[in-house]
Amino acid sequence: MTSEKSLKEPEVNPSHPSTPRASHPVTMREVAEGAGVSVATVSLVINNKKDARIGAATRKRVLDTIRELGYRPNALAKNLVSGSSRFIGLVADAIATTPFAGQIIHGAQDEAWKHGFVLLVANTEGDEPVEKDAISMMLEHKVRGILYSTWFHRPTKIPAALRETDFVLVNCFSPDSDALAVVPDEVHGGREATEILVRKGHRRIAFINATIPAPAKDGRLQGYREALESAGIAFDPHLVFDAYPDQEGGYGAVEELLKRDVTAVFCYNDRMAMGLYDGLKQRGLSIPEDMAVVGFDNQEVIAAHMRPPLSTVALPHYELGAAGVRLLLGVDEPAGSPVVKLECPPVERDSVGPNTLTAPRVP
Repeated sequence: MTSEKSLKEPEVNPSHPSTPRASHPVTMREVAEGAGVSVATVSLVINNKKDARIGAATRKRVLDTIRELGYRPNALAKNLVSGSSRFIGLVADAIATTPFAGQIIHGAQDEAWKHGFVLLVANTEGDEPVEKDAISMMLEHKVRGILYSTWFHRPTKIPAALRETDFVLVNCFSPDSDALAVVPDEVHGGREATEILVRKGHRRIAFINATIPAPAKDGRLQGYREALESAGIAFDPHLVFDAYPDQEGGYGAVEELLKRDVTAVFCYNDRMAMGLYDGLKQRGLSIPEDMAVVGFDNQEVIAAHMRPPLSTVALPHYELGAAGVRLLLGVDEPAGSPVVKLECPPVERDSVGPNTLTAPRVP
Protein backbone atom coordinates (compact mmCIF):
# COMPACT_ATOMS: atom_id res chain seq x y z
CA MET A 1 0.00 0.00 0.00
CA THR A 2 1.36 3.41 -0.90
CA SER A 3 2.09 5.61 2.10
CA GLU A 4 0.84 9.18 2.41
CA LYS A 5 4.43 10.36 2.50
CA SER A 6 5.25 8.74 -0.83
CA LEU A 7 2.47 10.70 -2.51
CA LYS A 8 4.10 14.02 -1.62
CA GLU A 9 6.28 15.92 -4.09
CA PRO A 10 9.99 15.28 -3.50
CA GLU A 11 11.73 18.00 -1.54
CA VAL A 12 13.90 20.30 -3.60
CA ASN A 13 17.44 20.94 -2.52
CA PRO A 14 18.51 24.26 -4.14
CA SER A 15 22.15 23.46 -3.56
CA HIS A 16 22.05 20.09 -5.30
CA PRO A 17 23.59 20.30 -8.78
CA SER A 18 20.83 18.20 -10.36
CA THR A 19 18.04 20.43 -9.07
CA PRO A 20 16.35 22.28 -11.97
CA ARG A 21 16.88 26.04 -11.81
CA ALA A 22 13.93 28.40 -12.19
CA SER A 23 13.72 29.38 -15.86
CA HIS A 24 13.82 33.06 -16.81
CA PRO A 25 14.85 35.04 -19.87
CA VAL A 26 18.61 35.40 -20.01
CA THR A 27 19.63 39.04 -19.75
CA MET A 28 22.33 40.93 -21.61
CA ARG A 29 24.07 41.52 -18.29
CA GLU A 30 24.33 37.75 -17.71
CA VAL A 31 25.89 37.35 -21.15
CA ALA A 32 28.36 40.13 -20.33
CA GLU A 33 29.31 38.47 -17.04
CA GLY A 34 29.67 35.06 -18.69
CA ALA A 35 31.90 36.45 -21.46
CA GLY A 36 33.87 38.74 -19.14
CA VAL A 37 33.01 41.90 -21.08
CA SER A 38 30.85 44.98 -20.63
CA VAL A 39 27.12 45.16 -21.43
CA ALA A 40 27.98 47.77 -24.09
CA THR A 41 30.30 45.29 -25.83
CA VAL A 42 27.55 42.64 -25.87
CA SER A 43 25.16 45.19 -27.38
CA LEU A 44 27.63 46.08 -30.13
CA VAL A 45 28.11 42.41 -31.02
CA ILE A 46 24.38 41.65 -31.03
CA ASN A 47 23.61 44.63 -33.28
CA ASN A 48 26.55 43.72 -35.55
CA LYS A 49 28.05 47.19 -35.51
CA LYS A 50 30.62 47.05 -38.29
CA ASP A 51 32.62 50.06 -37.07
CA ALA A 52 32.89 48.80 -33.47
CA ARG A 53 36.49 48.13 -32.39
CA ILE A 54 35.95 44.63 -31.02
CA GLY A 55 38.57 41.96 -31.53
CA ALA A 56 37.69 38.71 -33.26
CA ALA A 57 38.43 36.67 -30.11
CA THR A 58 36.18 38.87 -27.96
CA ARG A 59 33.38 38.78 -30.53
CA LYS A 60 33.61 34.97 -30.68
CA ARG A 61 33.55 34.73 -26.88
CA VAL A 62 30.40 36.82 -26.71
CA LEU A 63 28.68 34.80 -29.45
CA ASP A 64 29.66 31.51 -27.79
CA THR A 65 28.23 32.75 -24.48
CA ILE A 66 25.00 33.80 -26.20
CA ARG A 67 24.61 30.30 -27.62
CA GLU A 68 25.56 28.61 -24.36
CA LEU A 69 23.10 30.61 -22.25
CA GLY A 70 20.33 30.68 -24.88
CA TYR A 71 20.10 34.46 -24.91
CA ARG A 72 17.45 35.97 -27.19
CA PRO A 73 17.84 39.65 -28.13
CA ASN A 74 14.90 41.93 -27.40
CA ALA A 75 13.35 42.30 -30.86
CA LEU A 76 11.38 45.41 -29.91
CA ALA A 77 14.52 47.13 -28.63
CA LYS A 78 16.38 46.25 -31.82
CA ASN A 79 13.49 47.63 -33.87
CA LEU A 80 13.67 50.93 -32.04
CA VAL A 81 17.42 51.17 -32.71
CA SER A 82 17.24 50.19 -36.38
CA GLY A 83 13.92 51.90 -37.18
CA SER A 84 12.65 48.72 -38.83
CA SER A 85 11.80 45.10 -38.03
CA ARG A 86 11.53 41.69 -39.66
CA PHE A 87 7.76 42.07 -39.90
CA ILE A 88 5.63 42.81 -42.95
CA GLY A 89 2.04 43.87 -42.34
CA LEU A 90 -1.00 42.78 -44.32
CA VAL A 91 -4.26 44.67 -43.78
CA ALA A 92 -7.27 43.09 -45.49
CA ASP A 93 -10.98 43.86 -45.61
CA ALA A 94 -12.24 40.27 -45.73
CA ILE A 95 -9.81 37.91 -47.45
CA ALA A 96 -9.08 35.93 -44.29
CA THR A 97 -12.70 34.73 -44.28
CA THR A 98 -13.04 33.92 -48.00
CA PRO A 99 -11.48 30.53 -48.83
CA PHE A 100 -10.18 31.19 -52.34
CA ALA A 101 -9.03 34.76 -51.68
CA GLY A 102 -7.28 33.62 -48.48
CA GLN A 103 -4.57 32.37 -50.83
CA ILE A 104 -3.36 36.00 -50.92
CA ILE A 105 -2.29 35.58 -47.30
CA HIS A 106 -0.69 32.22 -48.07
CA GLY A 107 1.33 33.65 -50.97
CA ALA A 108 2.44 36.72 -49.01
CA GLN A 109 3.39 34.61 -46.01
CA ASP A 110 5.49 32.17 -48.05
CA GLU A 111 7.28 34.95 -49.93
CA ALA A 112 7.93 36.98 -46.76
CA TRP A 113 9.49 33.93 -45.11
CA LYS A 114 11.81 33.41 -48.08
CA HIS A 115 13.29 36.85 -47.41
CA GLY A 116 13.53 36.49 -43.64
CA PHE A 117 10.31 38.29 -42.71
CA VAL A 118 7.21 37.28 -40.77
CA LEU A 119 3.73 38.38 -41.87
CA LEU A 120 1.43 40.22 -39.44
CA VAL A 121 -2.20 39.94 -40.61
CA ALA A 122 -5.15 42.13 -39.64
CA ASN A 123 -8.61 41.34 -41.02
CA THR A 124 -10.77 44.47 -40.66
CA GLU A 125 -14.07 43.41 -42.31
CA GLY A 126 -14.07 46.85 -43.95
CA ASP A 127 -14.46 48.67 -40.59
CA GLU A 128 -12.56 51.97 -40.93
CA PRO A 129 -11.78 52.49 -37.19
CA VAL A 130 -10.50 48.89 -36.97
CA GLU A 131 -8.43 49.45 -40.12
CA LYS A 132 -6.94 52.65 -38.68
CA ASP A 133 -6.03 50.90 -35.43
CA ALA A 134 -4.51 47.94 -37.30
CA ILE A 135 -2.26 50.17 -39.39
CA SER A 136 -1.28 52.17 -36.30
CA MET A 137 -0.35 48.97 -34.45
CA MET A 138 1.79 47.80 -37.34
CA LEU A 139 3.57 51.15 -37.53
CA GLU A 140 4.29 50.93 -33.80
CA HIS A 141 5.93 47.55 -34.43
CA LYS A 142 8.17 49.18 -37.04
CA VAL A 143 7.02 46.90 -39.88
CA ARG A 144 9.14 46.93 -43.02
CA GLY A 145 6.01 47.89 -44.96
CA ILE A 146 2.34 47.03 -45.39
CA LEU A 147 0.33 45.17 -48.01
CA TYR A 148 -3.18 46.62 -48.24
CA SER A 149 -5.60 44.13 -49.78
CA THR A 150 -9.25 43.76 -50.73
CA TRP A 151 -11.09 40.49 -51.31
CA PHE A 152 -12.24 41.45 -54.81
CA HIS A 153 -10.50 43.51 -57.47
CA ARG A 154 -11.61 47.13 -57.19
CA PRO A 155 -10.43 50.74 -56.97
CA THR A 156 -9.75 51.89 -53.42
CA LYS A 157 -8.97 54.97 -51.36
CA ILE A 158 -5.58 54.84 -49.64
CA PRO A 159 -5.85 55.31 -45.85
CA ALA A 160 -3.82 58.34 -44.72
CA ALA A 161 -1.84 56.36 -42.13
CA LEU A 162 -0.64 53.96 -44.83
CA ARG A 163 1.50 56.71 -46.32
CA GLU A 164 3.70 56.71 -43.19
CA THR A 165 5.49 53.59 -44.45
CA ASP A 166 6.20 51.70 -47.66
CA PHE A 167 3.07 49.98 -48.96
CA VAL A 168 1.73 48.00 -51.91
CA LEU A 169 -1.93 47.62 -52.88
CA VAL A 170 -2.93 44.01 -53.52
CA ASN A 171 -6.01 43.07 -55.57
CA CYS A 172 -6.93 46.74 -55.64
CA PHE A 173 -5.56 50.00 -57.03
CA SER A 174 -5.77 53.75 -56.51
CA PRO A 175 -6.95 55.56 -59.66
CA ASP A 176 -5.92 58.94 -58.18
CA SER A 177 -2.29 58.14 -57.38
CA ASP A 178 0.80 56.36 -58.65
CA ALA A 179 0.80 53.90 -55.74
CA LEU A 180 2.36 50.50 -56.41
CA ALA A 181 -0.32 47.86 -56.92
CA VAL A 182 -0.64 44.27 -58.11
CA VAL A 183 -3.95 43.10 -59.62
CA PRO A 184 -5.32 40.33 -61.86
CA ASP A 185 -5.23 40.94 -65.61
CA GLU A 186 -8.99 40.70 -66.19
CA VAL A 187 -8.68 41.23 -69.95
CA HIS A 188 -6.24 38.35 -70.24
CA GLY A 189 -8.57 36.18 -68.16
CA GLY A 190 -11.60 36.95 -70.32
CA ARG A 191 -9.60 36.13 -73.42
CA GLU A 192 -8.38 32.82 -71.97
CA ALA A 193 -11.90 31.79 -70.95
CA THR A 194 -13.31 32.47 -74.40
CA GLU A 195 -10.42 30.77 -76.15
CA ILE A 196 -11.14 27.52 -74.27
CA LEU A 197 -14.46 27.46 -76.15
CA VAL A 198 -13.07 28.69 -79.46
CA ARG A 199 -10.43 25.95 -79.51
CA LYS A 200 -13.22 23.35 -79.30
CA GLY A 201 -14.86 24.75 -82.42
CA HIS A 202 -17.61 26.85 -80.81
CA ARG A 203 -18.59 30.03 -82.63
CA ARG A 204 -21.94 30.96 -81.11
CA ILE A 205 -20.58 31.85 -77.67
CA ALA A 206 -22.62 33.82 -75.17
CA PHE A 207 -21.13 35.84 -72.32
CA ILE A 208 -23.19 36.30 -69.15
CA ASN A 209 -21.60 39.32 -67.49
CA ALA A 210 -22.19 40.81 -64.03
CA THR A 211 -24.63 43.56 -63.15
CA ILE A 212 -22.22 45.14 -60.65
CA PRO A 213 -19.73 47.72 -62.02
CA ALA A 214 -16.17 46.53 -61.45
CA PRO A 215 -12.84 46.22 -63.30
CA ALA A 216 -13.68 42.53 -63.79
CA LYS A 217 -16.95 43.33 -65.58
CA ASP A 218 -15.27 45.60 -68.14
CA GLY A 219 -12.03 43.64 -68.44
CA ARG A 220 -13.59 40.21 -68.98
CA LEU A 221 -15.93 41.61 -71.63
CA GLN A 222 -12.98 43.18 -73.43
CA GLY A 223 -11.10 39.87 -73.30
CA TYR A 224 -14.14 38.04 -74.68
CA ARG A 225 -14.33 40.44 -77.61
CA GLU A 226 -10.59 40.21 -78.30
CA ALA A 227 -10.72 36.40 -78.39
CA LEU A 228 -13.63 36.44 -80.85
CA GLU A 229 -11.85 38.95 -83.06
CA SER A 230 -8.64 36.87 -83.06
CA ALA A 231 -10.67 33.83 -84.15
CA GLY A 232 -12.43 35.74 -86.93
CA ILE A 233 -15.81 35.57 -85.16
CA ALA A 234 -17.99 38.67 -85.44
CA PHE A 235 -19.02 40.16 -82.11
CA ASP A 236 -22.79 39.93 -81.58
CA PRO A 237 -24.05 42.24 -78.80
CA HIS A 238 -27.19 40.08 -78.49
CA LEU A 239 -25.04 37.27 -77.12
CA VAL A 240 -23.92 39.39 -74.16
CA PHE A 241 -26.26 40.09 -71.27
CA ASP A 242 -26.01 40.75 -67.54
CA ALA A 243 -27.11 38.75 -64.52
CA TYR A 244 -26.44 39.02 -60.80
CA PRO A 245 -23.07 37.29 -60.21
CA ASP A 246 -24.25 34.42 -58.02
CA GLN A 247 -25.98 31.05 -58.33
CA GLU A 248 -29.46 32.53 -58.60
CA GLY A 249 -28.27 34.90 -61.33
CA GLY A 250 -26.92 32.02 -63.39
CA TYR A 251 -30.06 29.95 -62.88
CA GLY A 252 -32.30 32.85 -63.91
CA ALA A 253 -30.27 33.47 -67.08
CA VAL A 254 -30.96 30.04 -68.61
CA GLU A 255 -34.23 30.82 -70.37
CA GLU A 256 -32.84 33.96 -71.97
CA LEU A 257 -29.64 32.13 -72.90
CA LEU A 258 -31.48 29.36 -74.74
CA LYS A 259 -33.35 31.88 -76.90
CA ARG A 260 -30.06 33.05 -78.40
CA ASP A 261 -29.11 29.90 -80.32
CA VAL A 262 -25.71 29.39 -78.71
CA THR A 263 -23.64 26.25 -78.21
CA ALA A 264 -21.37 27.61 -75.49
CA VAL A 265 -21.40 30.14 -72.68
CA PHE A 266 -18.74 31.99 -70.72
CA CYS A 267 -19.98 32.91 -67.23
CA TYR A 268 -18.64 35.88 -65.27
CA ASN A 269 -17.81 33.62 -62.33
CA ASP A 270 -18.05 30.04 -61.07
CA ARG A 271 -21.06 30.68 -58.83
CA MET A 272 -23.01 31.90 -61.82
CA ALA A 273 -21.96 28.76 -63.73
CA MET A 274 -23.23 26.63 -60.85
CA GLY A 275 -26.71 28.13 -61.21
CA LEU A 276 -26.53 27.71 -64.96
CA TYR A 277 -25.79 23.99 -64.49
CA ASP A 278 -28.95 23.60 -62.42
CA GLY A 279 -31.12 25.46 -64.93
CA LEU A 280 -29.84 23.50 -67.94
CA LYS A 281 -30.22 20.12 -66.22
CA GLN A 282 -33.74 21.01 -65.11
CA ARG A 283 -34.61 21.45 -68.78
CA GLY A 284 -33.14 18.06 -69.67
CA LEU A 285 -29.97 19.45 -71.24
CA SER A 286 -26.53 17.94 -70.68
CA ILE A 287 -23.14 19.58 -70.20
CA PRO A 288 -21.06 19.57 -72.38
CA GLU A 289 -23.14 17.57 -74.90
CA ASP A 290 -25.86 20.21 -75.27
CA MET A 291 -24.03 23.27 -73.93
CA ALA A 292 -20.36 23.93 -73.19
CA VAL A 293 -19.78 26.06 -70.07
CA VAL A 294 -16.76 28.02 -68.79
CA GLY A 295 -16.62 29.91 -65.50
CA PHE A 296 -14.12 32.29 -63.91
CA ASP A 297 -12.29 32.41 -60.53
CA ASN A 298 -11.45 28.70 -60.09
CA GLN A 299 -13.08 28.50 -56.69
CA GLU A 300 -11.99 24.91 -56.14
CA VAL A 301 -14.69 24.22 -53.55
CA ILE A 302 -17.10 24.85 -56.43
CA ALA A 303 -15.45 24.31 -59.82
CA ALA A 304 -13.54 21.08 -59.23
CA HIS A 305 -16.50 19.33 -57.59
CA MET A 306 -19.31 20.16 -60.02
CA ARG A 307 -20.62 17.42 -62.29
CA PRO A 308 -19.03 17.59 -64.75
CA PRO A 309 -16.06 19.49 -63.26
CA LEU A 310 -16.10 23.07 -64.50
CA SER A 311 -13.58 24.52 -66.95
CA THR A 312 -12.65 27.96 -65.67
CA VAL A 313 -9.94 30.59 -65.36
CA ALA A 314 -8.03 31.01 -62.12
CA LEU A 315 -7.61 34.29 -60.32
CA PRO A 316 -3.93 34.27 -59.26
CA HIS A 317 -4.55 34.96 -55.56
CA TYR A 318 -1.47 33.16 -54.24
CA GLU A 319 0.79 34.96 -56.71
CA LEU A 320 -0.88 38.31 -55.91
CA GLY A 321 0.25 37.98 -52.30
CA ALA A 322 3.74 36.79 -53.24
CA ALA A 323 4.19 39.51 -55.88
CA GLY A 324 3.03 42.15 -53.39
CA VAL A 325 5.84 41.17 -51.01
CA ARG A 326 8.43 41.20 -53.81
CA LEU A 327 7.35 44.70 -54.87
CA LEU A 328 7.41 45.91 -51.28
CA LEU A 329 10.95 44.63 -50.70
CA GLY A 330 12.22 45.88 -54.07
CA VAL A 331 12.95 42.35 -55.31
CA ASP A 332 10.71 43.06 -58.32
CA GLU A 333 10.38 46.41 -60.08
CA PRO A 334 7.25 47.48 -62.00
CA ALA A 335 7.80 47.91 -65.72
CA GLY A 336 6.22 51.16 -66.89
CA SER A 337 2.94 51.41 -65.00
CA PRO A 338 2.93 51.25 -61.17
CA VAL A 339 0.01 48.80 -61.49
CA VAL A 340 1.38 45.31 -62.12
CA LYS A 341 -1.09 42.93 -63.81
CA LEU A 342 -0.80 39.17 -63.34
CA GLU A 343 -2.09 36.68 -65.88
CA CYS A 344 -5.11 34.49 -65.09
CA PRO A 345 -4.31 30.91 -66.17
CA PRO A 346 -6.98 28.65 -67.75
CA VAL A 347 -8.03 25.48 -65.91
CA GLU A 348 -9.60 23.05 -68.37
CA ARG A 349 -11.89 20.33 -67.04
CA ASP A 350 -14.86 18.42 -68.48
CA SER A 351 -17.54 21.07 -69.02
CA VAL A 352 -16.34 21.88 -72.53
CA GLY A 353 -16.48 19.41 -75.41
CA PRO A 354 -16.02 19.65 -79.18
CA ASN A 355 -18.73 21.55 -81.00
CA THR A 356 -20.53 18.64 -82.65
CA LEU A 357 -23.99 20.06 -82.06
CA THR A 358 -26.38 22.72 -83.18
CA ALA A 359 -27.67 25.23 -80.68
CA PRO A 360 -30.26 23.75 -78.29
CA ARG A 361 -33.75 25.24 -78.45
CA VAL A 362 -36.01 26.10 -75.58
CA PRO A 363 -37.89 22.88 -74.72
